[in-house]
Amino acid sequence: SVILAGVLLKMGGYGFLRFSLPMLPEASEFFTPLVFTLSIIAIIYTSLVALMQQDMKKLIAYSSVAHMGFVTIGIFSLNQQGIEGGIYQMLSHGVVSAALFLCVGVVYDRIHSREIARYGGLVNRMPRYAFIFMVFMLASVGLPGTSGFVGEFLVLVGVFQANTWVALLATTGIILGAAYMLWLYRRVVFGELVHEDLKTIVDCNRRELIYFVPLIIAVLVMGIWPDPFLNVMHVSVEHLVEQTQGASMLAQSAN
Repeated sequence: SVILAGVLLKMGGYGFLRFSLPMLPEASEFFTPLVFTLSIIAIIYTSLVALMQQDMKKLIAYSSVAHMGFVTIGIFSLNQQGIEGGIYQMLSHGVVSAALFLCVGVVYDRIHSREIARYGGLVNRMPRYAFIFMVFMLASVGLPGTSGFVGEFLVLVGVFQANTWVALLATTGIILGAAYMLWLYRRVVFGELVHEDLKTIVDCNRRELIYFVPLIIAVLVMGIWPDPFLNVMHVSVEHLVEQTQGASMLAQSAN
C-alpha cells in the first residue's frame, strides 16, 4: 500500500504530463471537459464512500483516489498554476498518503485489526503516535503550513482560471476530506480506552520513529518553504504550457 500510494498512483499523472499534453495538445484540450467531469466525480464520490468506511486502510485508500482527482484537474487546467499545483500535489500525496498507511501499520502490528471501532483512546497510551498521526492527518486535509495546502491551493487557483464551476465543486472535496479524516482521527485517537488489550498497547518504538521523523520534516518543509520545489518546476512547466497552447492555436488556425 505504501508503494502504491507513494509511487504507482503517480504514473498516470506523469503520463499526462510527459505524453498526453506535449504530444497530443489539441486532443488534451478537447477532452478537458470529460477529464474535469470524471475528476469531480472521483473527488466527491470517493470522499462520500470514505465517510462510510469502517476500515482505516480502506478509508485512506479512497482518500488517495480523491486527492488524485485534484491532480488531474490541475494538469488539465492547462495553465502554469494548475499544472504546478498538480505536480506538487503528487509529491505531497506520495509522502502523506504513504505515511498514513504506515500509521495504520503501526497499530495493526499491535492489535491485528484495521476496524475503526476496534480502537479509541489511543492518545492515553500512545501520545507520540497520536501526534504523528495528527500531523499527517492535517496534511491530508490541507492545513496551511503543511505540504497538502500548497498543492491544493495552486490547483484551485489554476482551475478557477479555466472553469469556475469545476473549482467550486472541487472545493467540496476539501470539505468532505476534512470530514472523513477528522472523523477517523477522533474515533481512533480520542475517546475512552474500552478494549482491554488497548490498555497495555505500546507507543511508537525507535525504529518506527526513525522512519516517521523524515516524513514529518518533509511534510512541514514542503508546506512552509515550497519555493525550492516550485522553482525546479517553473521552466519545464512554462515550456509545457507554451508548447500546448501554441500547438492548440496552430491546429485551430489550420482548421
